[in-house]
This record gives sequence, C-alpha cells and structure tokens, in this order.
Amino acid sequence: MDRAELSITLHRTGDEVVLRLAGEIDMLTAAQLSTVVNEVLAEPPPRIVLDMGGVTFCDSQGLGTLVVLSRKASHAQSLLVLSNVGDFLLRVLDITGLRSALMIKNETAP
Repeated sequence: MDRAELSITLHRTGDEVVLRLAGEIDMLTAAQLSTVVNEVLAEPPPRIVLDMGGVTFCDSQGLGTLVVLSRKASHAQSLLVLSNVGDFLLRVLDITGLRSALMIKNETAP
C-alpha cells in the first residue's frame, strides 16, 4: 500500500492565509494539516482559506479534522473557509451532515 501524501502550500495575501492542499486528507495526513493550521493560528489572520482543489480523498479522520480546525479558528477570531471543494467531498459532507458545520465558498462559473 502506498503512503498517502498531502502537500500544503501556504500563501499570505493581505488579511488572509491560503493553504493549497493536494493529495489525501486521511488518518495518515490529518495531523500534518492540523499542525500547519495551528501554526497559522498562532497569529490568527481574519481568514484562513483551505483550497481543496487538489484533494483527491478525505476519510472520516480528515472530515473530523476539518471540523475541529474550523472550531479552533472560530475560537481564535478567525474564519476557516473551504474553497474549490470537489463534488465527491460535497456529497460526503451532505451525507454526514457536516456541510452545515463548515464554511464552503466554491467559485461558480459564470
């Protein structure tokens, strides 16, 4: 079995931090995502955007991590926003009832 990979690229722009995620968010990589977001929350920006465009898989551990990070950001007076969320993940969020627990801003094509 291949080791799941998650790459995280951080961009600071004005009053927000954008984390571009690529790969899988699962039991092997969720801690890596938590670590990066917690480091950003050390000096919380008004907005943290998780660009999910490159995410190919997200298991229950990954979903739980997203919810926990969203709550942590909220407690730090920051807003955690998921963008470019793929159809597969939107379906999973709908099925699990977690869509309402997360802020999702997908770009809509004109």
